[in-house]
Amino acid sequence: MTVDALLRSVKTRIGRRSFAAVVGVALCAGGAIALAQDNAATLEILQIRPNFYMIVGAGANIGAQIGPNGVVLVNAGTADASGDVVAAIRKLTAQPIRYIIDTSADPDIVGGNANLAKAGRNITSFATGPGGRTTVAGTDADAARILSHENVLTRMSAPPRPGQASPFEHDIWPSETFFERRRTMYFNDEGIEILHQPAAHTDGDVIVFFRKTDVVVVGNIIDTDRFPVVDLTRGGSLQGEIDALNRIIEVAIPPGPFVGLPSGPNASDPVQGGTEIVPGHGRIYREIDVVNYRDMLVIIRDIVQDMINKKMTLEQIKAADPAKPFRARYGVESGPWTTDDFVETVYTSLTTAKS
Repeated sequence: MTVDALLRSVKTRIGRRSFAAVVGVALCAGGAIALAQDNAATLEILQIRPNFYMIVGAGANIGAQIGPNGVVLVNAGTADASGDVVAAIRKLTAQPIRYIIDTSADPDIVGGNANLAKAGRNITSFATGPGGRTTVAGTDADAARILSHENVLTRMSAPPRPGQASPFEHDIWPSETFFERRRTMYFNDEGIEILHQPAAHTDGDVIVFFRKTDVVVVGNIIDTDRFPVVDLTRGGSLQGEIDALNRIIEVAIPPGPFVGLPSGPNASDPVQGGTEIVPGHGRIYREIDVVNYRDMLVIIRDIVQDMINKKMTLEQIKAADPAKPFRARYGVESGPWTTDDFVETVYTSLTTAKS
């Protein structure tokens, strides 16, 4: 098949929609409930399950599992939004934050770590110090635990060059790390799996699977607002990103079967069951959405590979616009990750693999 024929065979799935419209679709399809917001707050809280919420507007999307043992957060958002996040959680529950799980070392993921941890209390806290807090060597020993893969701690603590300061302040760093492919915990009467996805968006990515709730928080492995961000400088890779998306698809369960509906599902029927997937940015996904996102990436990879095989240069490939069929949905022309940046990363990944 020629490149032109391949391009013509790919149809744009959907046009770009406003965030509000997309969230509306997600709410109808997934049964999530948008909770009332305080006028002063900039955050939106979506109830995905009776005990699970998505907090939107604090940087990256934040997942919050709430139960009798306390609160488990997946991602902390930015430092600037951390006060609003604490206030939002206190509206939902009087239980303290116990754990913060970082899905990568991105600033919009980890920026709020320090403030959220200090607002919480770890599960082993005895609170014997003044003011009900225990301080050890100037550190709040009662703070919530910050958990990540060890590569996240390395990225956050290692100076970019000898003699330079670490890119993040010490109190933002994870307080607990793991190196294995799978870390498990049992909290709020639920098994939680933290699955490392090596060399995907970065080299420290994890997906967090709440097994009883049937929610997967995937961080910036998926950004529904733009093409996949593969950060080669921080250990990400094109194949690793595809592998991570395949892993999410394997974990997720589609909705249905539709039992007890006399006329079958229609636009007004709630979707029965199915895994809810919380991306780093944008609307809630289902398994089929991840399949489409993965297929989009694979299609563009194959188009670029075909162009490389034809000895086209990077500039020629950019001019040919291999991402054109999907620009209406994922294209971004300015900012830190444009469509051209994505195409260049695909090209670099493919040419480096061959060298």
